Amino acid sequence: MLIYAHRGASADFPEGSKAAYEAAIQQGADGFECDVRLTKDQRIICFHDDNTKRLTGVDLEIAQTNYAELKQAADVYLFSELLDLAIKNKKSLAIETKHPVPTGGLIEKLLHQLLSKKADEIKASGISISIMSFSWFATQRNIRAGFESVYLFAEPLLLNLNTAGIVGPALQIIKNNPDFVKQQKGKGRRVFVWTVNDSADVKLCEQAGVEVIMSDNPAQARKALGYS
Repeated sequence: MLIYAHRGASADFPEGSKAAYEAAIQQGADGFECDVRLTKDQRIICFHDDNTKRLTGVDLEIAQTNYAELKQAADVYLFSELLDLAIKNKKSLAIETKHPVPTGGLIEKLLHQLLSKKADEIKASGISISIMSFSWFATQRNIRAGFESVYLFAEPLLLNLNTAGIVGPALQIIKNNPDFVKQQKGKGRRVFVWTVNDSADVKLCEQAGVEVIMSDNPAQARKALGYS
């Protein structure tokens, strides 16, 4: 089972920051999970919320603010920088595009363009790239573009909408249905689970046959699995 650092090593450093991702490397994460949004001037940044208030106390809407201002206020990390870090350090990526957003599917379009531009470097590094979303429409855009796609969901009934080869259930779904992973594998699907921090839950996911977990604390997750 692989451990992806959820917004970096976010238990110890500001989520989505360069420091959090660099720490994830030191903590032995197999990959990075990140959320991406577009700024007003159409730069792709690693940021979960649609505004900066929770993390900084300054209320700036991501979609209505230029990158330079966001950089000054929240020290946002460009996705292109994270991609270079991942390639250099051979860390796979699970990229979540956030929706709904004012620019609709533009985030997928620009993300696809960047990943395609870097395709040779990505291939040479040996890392895998997955694009995730809770949005069915975004998932279809990713599938049509030929990218490894993950359909995220927190309610089991939403799984009926899935057409992706990878499903991304909330941890509680695995806890409520121990056979969930086996059932999905029987349908030829892989399973990525979020967000797994408790040591007992890490072990539960491993025993269930989950391929990837997203964890705020990669070092703790590795320790729970007995990794050195």
